[in-house]
Amino acid sequence: MKARTRYLSAASAVAMSAAIVLPGAVVVELATISVAHAAVIRNIDVRGSEDIDAATVRNQIGIQPGQNVSSDDIDEAVKRLFATGLYSDVKVNVSGSTLVVQVSEHQIVNQVLFQGNKKVKDTQLSNSVQLKPRSAFSSAQMESDAQTIKDAYSAIGRDDATVRTQVINLGNNRVNVVFEINEGGRTKIAAVNFNGNNAYSDRRLAQVISTKASGYLSFLFRDDIYSDDRLRADEESLRRFYFNRGYADFQVISATADLNDATNEYTINITVEEGERYRFGNISVESSIAEIDANSLNSVVETRSGSWYSAKDVEDTIIALTETVAGRGYAFAQVTPRGDRNFENHTIDVVYTIDQGTRAYVERIEIRGNDRTRDYVIRREFDISEGDAFNQVLIQRAKRRLEKLDYFQKVDISTAPGSQPDQVVLVVDVVEKSTGEFAIGAGYSTGGETSGPTAEGSITERNFLGRGQFIRLSAGGGENSKDFMFSFTEPYFLGNRISAGFDIFRNTRRYTYYESAQTGGTVRFGLPITESISTQLAYTYSQEEYSYRDTCDANDDGIPDANCAPNLSQAVIQAIELSQESPWVKSAVSGTIVYDTIDDKKNPREGLYGTFTTEYAGLGGDADYLKLTARALAYKTLSEEMDIVGLVSVGGGHIIANGDDGLRIFDQFKSSNRIIRGFDYNGIGPYDANVDNPEENHLGGTTYINASAEAQFPLPMVPEALGLRGAVFADAATLYGSDINVAGVNVQGDDMKWRASVGVGLLWASPFGPLRVDYAIPVVKEDYDQVQEFSFGVSTKF
Repeated sequence: MKARTRYLSAASAVAMSAAIVLPGAVVVELATISVAHAAVIRNIDVRGSEDIDAATVRNQIGIQPGQNVSSDDIDEAVKRLFATGLYSDVKVNVSGSTLVVQVSEHQIVNQVLFQGNKKVKDTQLSNSVQLKPRSAFSSAQMESDAQTIKDAYSAIGRDDATVRTQVINLGNNRVNVVFEINEGGRTKIAAVNFNGNNAYSDRRLAQVISTKASGYLSFLFRDDIYSDDRLRADEESLRRFYFNRGYADFQVISATADLNDATNEYTINITVEEGERYRFGNISVESSIAEIDANSLNSVVETRSGSWYSAKDVEDTIIALTETVAGRGYAFAQVTPRGDRNFENHTIDVVYTIDQGTRAYVERIEIRGNDRTRDYVIRREFDISEGDAFNQVLIQRAKRRLEKLDYFQKVDISTAPGSQPDQVVLVVDVVEKSTGEFAIGAGYSTGGETSGPTAEGSITERNFLGRGQFIRLSAGGGENSKDFMFSFTEPYFLGNRISAGFDIFRNTRRYTYYESAQTGGTVRFGLPITESISTQLAYTYSQEEYSYRDTCDANDDGIPDANCAPNLSQAVIQAIELSQESPWVKSAVSGTIVYDTIDDKKNPREGLYGTFTTEYAGLGGDADYLKLTARALAYKTLSEEMDIVGLVSVGGGHIIANGDDGLRIFDQFKSSNRIIRGFDYNGIGPYDANVDNPEENHLGGTTYINASAEAQFPLPMVPEALGLRGAVFADAATLYGSDINVAGVNVQGDDMKWRASVGVGLLWASPFGPLRVDYAIPVVKEDYDQVQEFSFGVSTKF
């Protein structure tokens, strides 16, 4: 018993000792951990800094002496130092009451140098690379910049350009970075081949896509530069082309680019599957919203039963229905088209279903990639703002508007979840492109107001200072003309979708016996009414001065010499004398309405274009008349397979003198190539029978009517890349009436008599602008008309 008691006593003692010692040990350990993770810092010791002052490092870590520092504080300090980008390595630890900060500094870039580059300037490369003078050097960033430089050369068609990097150590932790560039040769496109196309020829499809085979003028057009993005965009262009022409099953099976290293040329192969061609079958509208009568919406449907299926018509119908329903108070309504193919008769029935969509709002619009273009220039193209109802149709419309601005290479709009389930973030990603142009051109024109060799230079900026404003300064002329103009346009005046701008001009002309100078300016406003209809309002103030040339006024007394007076109508002499007393002033206001559904302004194939203008001169000044002009053009593809495009145009004008003095000869209409081809400028219409020289006796007229029919077609055996097309045409016009009340003027030929001509033309989409050569033979004319069968000049479509 005693022994057992002693053992129990001993065990009890051990247990009691353990009970006392173990908690103490735990307390000691916890205290040790606490000190390690929450020490009070008395000093901060910075080690390894050479170019960067130790005080700067202390400020960067965010820890002050006397502060309790935990492991989280140390982690944050390390992150702050790395975030500066100045250090390649950072270590922070606690030694007693001292915080030891060990850093390894990055080398600092002294200069970034480019060698061997001629096609891409230093400034362009400097803006594209991330390494900059006084920035931290990084080998990884240097290699990334080398790839960026290669990409810049690929963008100008030099895929085999190589970049070698070199780092020159200057001491004191500073380096120069050198990019040695071998620009290589220009990578060309040997051919663009289409496979599987039967409905349309290779030539026609080549006009649809932007990637072109290299040709004689590719160095000017720069349209033979291959890029993956361009090829993907070409695929989409082909889809839209076929989808809008009835081929609803069309697919691009593959689109590949094979590079021949030996010749440094790509071969593009595009394989398509056209499928069957469909027409629209039954078209109907259904609505699950009780308050919306589906039958009342049939009038806004763009698709028509029996017409060839067109994805564009379906899209336009969705937009029209969505806007109409939203206007009736259903902002969240969704329009969903449902197509039902009939494979036997090749039709597609379309049902537009209108449902009440999920309620969602735009939380914010986030714009990325616009380094130059201001945010508001992009935002104003949206018909929705933050807080508005989310509407996919309006977003797609905004995307088309942004693409139409021609400020960006690419526009992508995506959505991201907002902060609430019913909130959506719109993310707009853009890739900007150059919007400035410097152009110099020369040519030769005939059949116009002035003929002979001409030259012009211009500077244009379509996105001035990133504000979306248009500025153009141009100067040009030739042997008998000089033109100067400065134009400015603000597309969103006072924040509204109203364009406002002004033009300042100075034009001089030299004719056989006299010369003129016109100086003035125009203030103009434009307002879109619908997607295809717009209006323009303008006010013009100008001064006109006329004088005799030295060959006609040898005495310099303002009176025509005897040798030239018989060749001048008294109407011309009177107008010159009036301007010699004081410049002839015109103060006029004009209004124009424009209807435009042309598919492609550069190469129109479908659509209508019409204008009607009313001009009133008489708001002060000397001119006092009312002028009405109208013009309409209709383009229609006559044969897709043969690529034949038809054009029909009609026009007319009438001018009325408001006072009893009649009109000046310079105010009346004069014929030109835009009215009828095959005749000289001002070569038809009323004339002064008292003038001996038939080339100087035409007075112009108060009324003209003209019409033209034309067929344009590709030239056989001529590469499409040259941009040449042929044309055959027939013109008809009449110019009649006269309101010249001048003594000594014997007006003849002022009755309504038609002229007509037929001819052939050559159209060239040249790098200097659209040019045209016409040969026209008058088949109906008067004896006193002046004929000019051959004409050459700038082609003006609209």
